[in-house]
Parts: sequence; structure tokens; C-alpha cells
Amino acid sequence: MANIASARKRARQGEKQRQHNASLRSELRTAVKDVIKAIAAGDKSAAGTVYQRAVSTIDTIADKNIIHKNKAARHKSRLAAAIKAMA
Repeated sequence: MANIASARKRARQGEKQRQHNASLRSELRTAVKDVIKAIAAGDKSAAGTVYQRAVSTIDTIADKNIIHKNKAARHKSRLAAAIKAMA
């Protein structure tokens, strides 16, 4: 543990930020899983609706630099392609 007060404070702040980032990453994963479940269910319109919500979540998390913008684009692209490929 740090000895200097400012270092102790930075350690507290860093831990709080780490937990917040972990929460946002979990939210991202849940959003992606929801789209995958909707695709697996076979309802294209429902999948499209869930996809729109997921895109909003993905963009928000990318804007906060929790994930890289290219990773966000990759997630959105793959989900969109999967929805488009539905019969």
C-alpha cells in the first residue's frame, strides 16, 4: 500500500474507476449477447430492435474509451451482417 496521502487517494480513485469500467464492459457484453439471442430466436424484426439498442450502448462505451472505436465498429458490423444473413 502507498505511504503518501496523494498516492493512497490515487489508488482509491483507480480502483473506483476500474470497477466502473468493468461495469460498462459487462453492459457491452450483455448488449451483444441480447442481439445474438434474438438472432438465434429467428425473429428478424425483434433482432433489429435489439440491435439498435446495442449499437447505442456500444457507441457510448466506445466514446468513453472503455473499448477502442475499431472494436466497437467490428462488433456492430458483425452483428449487422448476422441480422442481414437471416432468412
